[in-house]
Amino acid sequence: MAIYLYKGLDKTGKDIKSEITADTEVQAKTRLKSQGIMLISIKEQKSQKRGGETSLNITFGPRVKADELSLMTRQLATLIKANIQIVEAFSALIDQTESEALKIILSEIRQKVNEGTSLAKALGAYPDVFDHVYANMVEAGEASGTLPIVLLRLAEFTEAQVKLRGQIKSAMTYPIIMVVVGSGMMGMIFITVIPKITKIFISMKKELPLPTQICIWISDFLVNYWWAVLIGLYLGWNLFKKSIKTKKGKLRWHSFLLKAPIIGKMLVMINVSRFCSTLATLLSSGVPILAAMKIVKSLISNIHIQEAVEASKISLAEGGTLNGPLTKSQLFPPMVTHMIALGERSGELEPMLNIIAENYEEQVQTKLSGLTSVLEPIMMIGMGGAVAFIVFAVISPMLELNTLH
Repeated sequence: MAIYLYKGLDKTGKDIKSEITADTEVQAKTRLKSQGIMLISIKEQKSQKRGGETSLNITFGPRVKADELSLMTRQLATLIKANIQIVEAFSALIDQTESEALKIILSEIRQKVNEGTSLAKALGAYPDVFDHVYANMVEAGEASGTLPIVLLRLAEFTEAQVKLRGQIKSAMTYPIIMVVVGSGMMGMIFITVIPKITKIFISMKKELPLPTQICIWISDFLVNYWWAVLIGLYLGWNLFKKSIKTKKGKLRWHSFLLKAPIIGKMLVMINVSRFCSTLATLLSSGVPILAAMKIVKSLISNIHIQEAVEASKISLAEGGTLNGPLTKSQLFPPMVTHMIALGERSGELEPMLNIIAENYEEQVQTKLSGLTSVLEPIMMIGMGGAVAFIVFAVISPMLELNTLH
């Protein structure tokens, strides 16, 4: 079935703009006619294709949000667990979802499954919505006959990812607002206030203190060369983005991030949590460990940690251990490598990975909740110092002028 967006007039002559699901456009028109609707226009809604695959950029709607995907997964797991056929389950999901973008994608998936395509393959056609972790887990669930269990684990996994992203965003919102507002206020002072005061200082015909000279120089530069500042920022940002796309630039940037105070430790904790929780979920869903390691590697955001995971995958392929290369990399905390080693020796790797993931998720939450309280005084001190410098630069010449009188 497909979704058709139509415009028409009802029996009273009132304008109607809505959608209808049908196998063909002819069927949609017949159904609308039977409802007494005089059709003006009708068009099938499809997700926009890019390079032969469907992306999230829908022609008429927003992108699919992570929380929408999480809710849809939970609902699908519940429906499948209740022994409802997949096609019928997707019909129910289409009716329940409020996202137009997701509704169209679900409609297309339903149609593919109805034509005989496996659910995993149908989901895999939309990599921007259902990534390869999602598709691989569903494929493992279909092969092992544990699809309802796999979908429940996927729901829990996606919900945890949504929660983590929300915490990171909420922790960074306040600092970003402070930086933007503070920079804007400083810019206004240098562009509008300092030039007026500068005229008074010039009329004094006296050598000005160094802080005052610095403020005047900054003000003159911003007033006369503001365009150069904007161009410089634009070029600098683009050069930075270009440099981190190269192998050397990416290695240096990721190395810097790992060594950065606060950020480095947080980055390791997030990646360790993601590594352990994803690997545990994949293994418990029946995905072979080498395939699971390949999937997990693509979810790691730092290239140095990725290399450690790749080394572990090679070690496993050669009959070695998962733990050895992780320990050698010195990027994974000792507690993590010790617990993984214990899990490998005891044959309880999945439970150990789950314990590590839960522990680090709690630590990440604690760190994120404390991040704002740490950044706030630092930023306040920084902005206070900048304001104090400007005030001192403005007041000190005036005090000297009063002393002369």
